Amino acid sequence: MSKAHIPTYDICSLAMEKPASEDILVARFSDYLAAHPDIRFPHRHSFYHLAFFTGGAGSHTIDFERFPVKAGQLYFMIPGQVHSWFFEGKTEGYVVNVSAGFFTAFLQDAEYVERFPFFSGVSTEGVVQLPRQGIAAIVALFEKMLEEQRSAEFYNHDMMRLLMLEMFIQVSRVASKGKTRQDPPHSHVLLRNFRKLVEQHYMQLRLPKDYAALLYVTPNYLNAFCRDMLGKSAGEIIRDRVLLEAKRLLINADMSISAIAYQLSFADNSYFTKFFKKYAGVTPEEFRKNIS
Repeated sequence: MSKAHIPTYDICSLAMEKPASEDILVARFSDYLAAHPDIRFPHRHSFYHLAFFTGGAGSHTIDFERFPVKAGQLYFMIPGQVHSWFFEGKTEGYVVNVSAGFFTAFLQDAEYVERFPFFSGVSTEGVVQLPRQGIAAIVALFEKMLEEQRSAEFYNHDMMRLLMLEMFIQVSRVASKGKTRQDPPHSHVLLRNFRKLVEQHYMQLRLPKDYAALLYVTPNYLNAFCRDMLGKSAGEIIRDRVLLEAKRLLINADMSISAIAYQLSFADNSYFTKFFKKYAGVTPEEFRKNIS
């Protein structure tokens, strides 16, 4: 497989059994790796991707942030994120590939799953380390999902939905333990809406005041809110999204720096290069050379 571009996989293209489901795949990690040896290279998914490690070593990179693989780690990735891995020795655990629509026919609130903090699309927020005493309960849920996937019982997909939602809730509770405060629900709604707007408009809208207007708040309030919730200003969050997309595009060796600058709505190649060097620490050419 060429590494000059980032391939995007759908669930059926990574199927392991016939007939393939277009909505969900649950597999043991070792079986998944054996069936798809080339997916260690950078790639995207058109679905939600969950990886749970119960054993192994090495590293897992999500959107150019590298994490050491450890037992008890859960990785939650949303559609479009770029990831790759390099494992050392035998890797054990579970993989779940699930479509965005898997829950919509089951839940009245179509955005329910997006409320879980690990589905924010931010790499560091999508990695959860379970305490040793909590691993067995999550393993049991994955084993039940595997059993339901193999079964021909009525409502087996609904049972898998219930098991997965139980897992999301349990992991969310673990991830929130030790927090010194509990933010009010409306704060999470505003943050989620801001991030969704950035995802939709970062190519064209680069100023906090543009998003503040869409959210019916003042720019000062939006900046203060983002600093309180994330430790970053609204402008930094917008900038980080532009920088991430630049890195994703630079993997495609067939795309010129000028073409990337144009696609990202920079006035010229020079401005894009200065922007990238300032915030990535290297020029676009150096970044491309380092990842090739």
